[in-house]
Parts: sequence; C-alpha cells; structure tokens
Amino acid sequence: MRGETITLIHRTKTGEDPGGGIIWDTSEETVEDVLIQDSRQSNLTDGIRPAGIQVAKTIHMPRAWPYRSLRGAKARIDGVEYTVIGDPRPYTGGITPTRWNLTVELADTRG
Repeated sequence: MRGETITLIHRTKTGEDPGGGIIWDTSEETVEDVLIQDSRQSNLTDGIRPAGIQVAKTIHMPRAWPYRSLRGAKARIDGVEYTVIGDPRPYTGGITPTRWNLTVELADTRG
C-alpha cells in the first residue's frame, strides 16, 4: 500500500497589528506517503458532531514524518485546503503493524 503526497500549511503568530489583531506567518511542508480517506457525509447538527463540524476527509500520516502539532494547520489535497480538526497526537502504546501512526480529521468549510 502506498500513500499520496499532500501539503501541510502551518501558521505561526509573528506579532500584532496596531488594532490588536494577530499577524500570522505561514509555511508549507510537503509530506509523502499519506493515506487519504473520504469521510462519511452527515448533517452538521447530528448527534455525533453537535458543534456543526463536518469531517470531509481523514488522513493517516506516516511514521517517517517528524511529528509536530497540527493545531490550526491546513492540509492541501488535490488543490483544496482542508482545516485540521483539533490537535491530533500519534498513536502510543508500543508497536503497531503499519507505516502510519497518526490519524487526522479534516473539515471542509466551503459553502
């Protein structure tokens, strides 16, 4: 099994403007061998996600990727940018039998 190549877009706070708004700097990182899974479509007010977040895709990051927090990040897949939900952490607890150890849910907030 082989994954696909995606782009992660990280943002870092670099200061504040005179009005107190945050100034962000972005950086992009290419990650290879990512498994991409389409998620089920659901009503945004269903019992599973009452806050109205719709999971558009789930990606599985490879162990070879040096972990860093994905809070506030985006993932570009086939030219579409998806927002990372939460701050996912890698699997722990010993050996797992695959090359992937981090599951990341992505939201699509377009229309």
